Amino acid sequence: MSPLKEALAGQIEPDPAAHSRFVQRIRRRYADQLALLPHGALDEAALRSLIAALQAQGRPLGQALRIARQLWLERLASLDCAQQLPLAGVTQAMTTLAEVALDLAVQAARAELSERHGSLRNPQGQEIAFWVLGMGKLGARELNVSSDIDLIYVYEEDGDSDGAVSLSAAEYFGRVAKRIQTLVGDVDEDGQVFRMDLALRPNGKSGAPACSLASLETYFYAQGREWERLAWLKSRVVAPRDPETLRRAQALSQLVTPFVYRRYLDYSVFEGLRQIHRMIREEAQRRAAGRPERANDVKLSRGGIREIEFIVQLLQVVRGGQFPEIRTRSTLKALERLAAAGLMKPEAAQALAGDYTLLRQIEHRIQYLDDQQTHCLPESDADLRWIAETLGLRCEREACQLFERLCETRERVAAEFDALLHDGQAPQSGGCKNCGGPPPTLDSESFLAGLPEPLQAAVRGFAAQPRVQGLKETAKERLARLFQRAATQVEQGDCEPAAAARFVDWVEPLLRREAYLALLIERPAVLTRLLRLLGLARWPMRYLMQHPGVIDELADARLLHERFDAAAFRQELTDRFDAWARSGEDDEESLLDALRRAHHAEVFRTLVRDVEGRISVEQVADDLSALADALLQMAIQWCWARQLRLGKAHRPEPRFAVIAYGKLGGKELGYGSDLDVVFLFDDEHEDAVEVYAAFVRKLVPWLTLQTRAGGLFDIDTALRPNGNSGLLVSSLKSFAAYQEGRGSNTAWTWEHQAITRARWCAGNPELAAPFEAVRQAVMTAPRAPEALRAEVLSMRDKLRQAHPVRAGRFELKHSPGGMLDAEFALQALQLLHSAAHPELIPNLGLIALLQRAESAGLLPQGVGRAASDAYRELRRAQHRLRLDEQATHLDAGDLGELAGHRDAVLALWHAVFPSV
Repeated sequence: MSPLKEALAGQIEPDPAAHSRFVQRIRRRYADQLALLPHGALDEAALRSLIAALQAQGRPLGQALRIARQLWLERLASLDCAQQLPLAGVTQAMTTLAEVALDLAVQAARAELSERHGSLRNPQGQEIAFWVLGMGKLGARELNVSSDIDLIYVYEEDGDSDGAVSLSAAEYFGRVAKRIQTLVGDVDEDGQVFRMDLALRPNGKSGAPACSLASLETYFYAQGREWERLAWLKSRVVAPRDPETLRRAQALSQLVTPFVYRRYLDYSVFEGLRQIHRMIREEAQRRAAGRPERANDVKLSRGGIREIEFIVQLLQVVRGGQFPEIRTRSTLKALERLAAAGLMKPEAAQALAGDYTLLRQIEHRIQYLDDQQTHCLPESDADLRWIAETLGLRCEREACQLFERLCETRERVAAEFDALLHDGQAPQSGGCKNCGGPPPTLDSESFLAGLPEPLQAAVRGFAAQPRVQGLKETAKERLARLFQRAATQVEQGDCEPAAAARFVDWVEPLLRREAYLALLIERPAVLTRLLRLLGLARWPMRYLMQHPGVIDELADARLLHERFDAAAFRQELTDRFDAWARSGEDDEESLLDALRRAHHAEVFRTLVRDVEGRISVEQVADDLSALADALLQMAIQWCWARQLRLGKAHRPEPRFAVIAYGKLGGKELGYGSDLDVVFLFDDEHEDAVEVYAAFVRKLVPWLTLQTRAGGLFDIDTALRPNGNSGLLVSSLKSFAAYQEGRGSNTAWTWEHQAITRARWCAGNPELAAPFEAVRQAVMTAPRAPEALRAEVLSMRDKLRQAHPVRAGRFELKHSPGGMLDAEFALQALQLLHSAAHPELIPNLGLIALLQRAESAGLLPQGVGRAASDAYRELRRAQHRLRLDEQATHLDAGDLGELAGHRDAVLALWHAVFPSV
C-alpha cells in the first residue's frame, strides 16, 4: 500500500461514494434496479443494455431514461471516488449518457410524428435529415456529472410531410423538439435526464425551436455575433447516431467552420468576449454578495474553469483560421495543440491543463454530494474533508490542502487570463499615461498638440484625409489610442521619432483592415516591438505593408532567440495539411494560402533577427535558403498529392527533383530574391514525360501565383537545357547528356559556370547523388584554359553591358572589383582545376572555396583570403543598404574601407585573368 493510501486508510470509508447524499438516495430508492447495469466499462453498450432492461420491465422510454440516469451516476460516483477515474473517463461517461438519451428520444419522436403526419422527404426520396447539435461541454465531450445540455436543432431543408395531415418542416421539427423536451428535459417523479437549454439557437429564445440549414446560413452572415463564434466552436452533431445522418451533416460543418474560423488573424473577437466575461464576473460577484460561500465557485469565480475555457477558445478563434491543427473541441487537447503550434508557452499550457483537471475534479465531487448544478464548495467541514480525501488531499481545521491547491490554481489561471484578456491597455510601465481616461479624439487640436514632432505632423496630415474623416468614431478612437501610445514611447526614449512617423505611414493602408489595428490594441508589446523595428530600417515597413498579418509574430518571445528549423517547419506544415484534410478544407486555395502565410511569417522572423543584429548576413542567407528548400519540398508533396487524387499521377511519391542554381544554389538567398531552378525527373514509366510535364505546369503556379495571402516566389527556369526554348522539365538522363556534351545538343560554357554552384534542394532525395555525379563530371571535364578564360570574359562583358554603371560610381555587385567579379573568377578556377584539385568541387560557397584555391597554390599568397574577406564585406554593405532602401551605387571617391575590398577583388580578377 502506498504511503498516501496508508495515511488515508483510517479516514476514508470503505466505499467513499457512500458519503454522497445523492448516492444514498439512489441506493435506497432503486436498490432492485442497481444490478441491471452490467459491471465493467461505462460505455454505450452498457447503457443501451440498461435502458433496454428497464423497458423490458414495462417502463416507458421517458421513465427508463430517467432511472438509467440515476443508476449510471451512482456507478460513476462510486468508481470515480474510489479509483479517481481520469477526467476524460468521467466526462465521456456523461457525454455517452446524453448522446444515447437524445438518440433514443429523436428516434421515438420521429416515429410518433411519422405515424400521425407522414414523413418529410427531399426530392431524391430521402428522409430530410434532422440533427441535434450539442454545444458547449456536450459538444466537446466534457459534460460534468450534473450538467445541463445546450442544444440546437437543425434540419436539412424545407418541405411538407406526406401524411393525411401534412405539416411543414418547421412545424414538424418543432414538434419533434417538443417531444425530445418531454422525454429528456421535463421533471417528473423520477427526476429528469438532463436540464436542456436552447438559448444558443439563432435569435435565442425568440427563435424557432428548429431552423433549416438555409436559415442558419443567413443568420450567420447577417446576424451572427462574436460570442456566438465561441459557442459554435464546440458544436457537434450528437444525435441521431446513424452513420448516414452523420455523413449528411457535412453540409452543416461547411457552414459552421467559416463562421467560427476566419481566414485572417482575428483580434476583433477580444472585445466581445471581454464584455461577456465582465458580465459573468459581475454576476458572480452579485451572487456572492452577502453569501461568502458563493465566492468559492470553481467555475465562475476569478481563476475558475470558465477562464481557462475562455483562454483556449479565444486563441482558437483568433488563430484557428490559419492554424487548422489547433481546431478541437476538447479543452485539454486544445492546450496541447496550442503549445505544439507555438501559440502558447508549453509550460503555461501544461500548467493550465493540470489546473483545469483539478478544478473539474473538484466540480464533480461538489455535484456528487446532492446532484445539484452547483460549482460552489460546500460549507460543511465533513463535505470539504470528503472532497479533499477523495482527491488524495488532507483537509483539517488547522490546514486544508484542498484550499491551498485551489488558491494556487486560481491565482495562476487568473494571471494567465488577465495577461491575455486585459482591457486593451498598455502596461503602466510602458503604456500611454491617459489610456484609461476618456477616448482621445483623433483630429482634435488638443490631441494633436500633445504629440511630439514629427509624429504630430504625420498624424495631422493623416487625420485630414477624407477616408480617415469618414471612419466610424470607434475606429478613430482606436487609431488615436495607437498614436498616443506611439507618442508615449517617443517621450520615454523607447522609440525614435522617425519610427513613430513611419508608423503612421504603415497604418494608412490598413484603415479598412481593422483586425490588424485590433491586434495592436490588444497586444501592446507587439506595438512596442513594431515601433522599434520601424526605427531600425526602412525595408521592414515595406514588408509589413505587403504582409501586415506577420506583425503577430512580434508577440512570440522566442522570436529573437531561435533560428529557422527546417525539420520543425516541415512538420508544422504537414500537421496543417493533415488538419485541412480532416476538416475537408484541403482545397487548393487553402493550401496555397497556407504556404504563403508560413513563408511570410518565417521571412519576417529572420528579418527581425537580422535588423536587431542577432544573426549575421551569412546566417540570414542560410536561413532564407533553407526556408526556400523547405517550401519547395512541401509544395511538391502537396501538389503531387492533389495530382494523385485527380488520377494524374502514377505513383505515391514522385521521382522528381528541384535543382537550385544561383543564389539559392549557393545558399546566398536574400529578401525577395527569385529562385533559379531546374526541374528533373528519373522515372521509367511509359508516360513519365507527360506526367511530369503536367506536374510542373501545375507546380510552377503553386509557387508563383499571387493569392489573397500574397506571393511566394518568382521562379526563373532559364538555366534549364536550351533555356527558355527547352522543355520545362527534363529527364536526368537527357540532362546529363546535355551537360556532358554527349550528342549534338550541348551546354554552353556559361551553363557550366552556373552548375558550379548548383545543388539538389527539394524533391526525391534519391536523385541528389545522380545529379551531383553529373555536376562533378561537368566540373572535372578537360578544358583548354585560354578558350575557357575567353568565354568567361565574354559572358562577364555581356553582363556589364546589361548593367551599366555611371562613371565615378561604384556598384557593389556589377562594377569592376564588385561581387560578380569574385564569383566569375572562382567559377573559372573551378572549371579549370577541379579535375586536379577535387577540393574545389563541393558547393561550399565562395568564401571557403577561394581560401581552398589559395591553399592549393592556384592563387598568389594572400589573394584568395583577401578576396574572400572583401566579398563578405561587400555583401554586408549591400545588405545594409537594401534593408534601408538605399541605392547600392556609391561615389567611387568616397568608398572608405570598401575601396580596399574593391582592390582585393580586382587583385583576384587579375590573378585569374592575367591578360586582362
